Amino acid sequence: MSHSSSTTAVLYALAANLGITIAKAGAAFWTGSGSLLAEAIHSLADSGNQILLLIGMRRSKKQATPLHPMGFGREAYIWSMMVAITLFSVGGVFSVYEGWLRYMNPHEVENAEVAFLILVIAVALESFSLNGALAALKEEKGERTLWQWFKETHSSELMVITGEDVAALAGLLIAMVMLGLTMLTGNTAFDAAGSMLIGLLLICVAIIVGREVHSLILGESAEGIHDSIKQYLENQPCVRQVLNLWAIHHGNSVMVMIKAELTPDLVVIDAVDKINAMERQIKEAHPSVKWIFFEIDNED
Repeated sequence: MSHSSSTTAVLYALAANLGITIAKAGAAFWTGSGSLLAEAIHSLADSGNQILLLIGMRRSKKQATPLHPMGFGREAYIWSMMVAITLFSVGGVFSVYEGWLRYMNPHEVENAEVAFLILVIAVALESFSLNGALAALKEEKGERTLWQWFKETHSSELMVITGEDVAALAGLLIAMVMLGLTMLTGNTAFDAAGSMLIGLLLICVAIIVGREVHSLILGESAEGIHDSIKQYLENQPCVRQVLNLWAIHHGNSVMVMIKAELTPDLVVIDAVDKINAMERQIKEAHPSVKWIFFEIDNED
């Protein structure tokens, strides 16, 4: 996954959400719709989230320092976690709170037709944003389902953008249904319930995204790369056995640690040459592998 593709997807989402926020907020204050206000809050939170993602992506490209010799690749995960927390609090909890207030203190929804039209426009803009995210992740996703990709990806910024966009479209559908019921029945409780349902949806999405990002922060194994490298090493004549092998994601790069027993007839210089050759081959086969630490041993 290229850095430029992720940046483009985030910028698409930011542009779409800024436009949606302005439209929803204006229509919410004009009509008094709680569902529409919840959606405006959601879009405003999403706009701020995209800015946080851009900051995280920029900082993750900083050069390594003596204090951080492996660079700052995982910093994108930290900012993605901040986005999940914002989505939970500003987007989810506040929407539930606002819906509850409107349920307890009903407000008449005026000009509901205008609000409904704004929601239709928002669906189109959110679809544009989601299409941008799906196009950016298409190469990495491959033949996997979207859910499989979501569970396995280490591109936290695309994970967050995709989760937000899916939640946004679902939230818009909820708002449209509840606003429609309010228009048909005149009962504003439907509109208030829509706000609370949207909030609960955002809370669920924030928890799912936060759980995945938390796993990335801890350090996830690059399973496909791990299996490929192990098979390669076991096929080398100079390797008697692979004692241990780690392949761990560090941002968009992968760190590989190998402990292997080599054939006993190798002199030191020959062992060094063969290890260097194997490391070059591994990096050629897997461009995301940035660091390889190879230890010779006869037991784990």
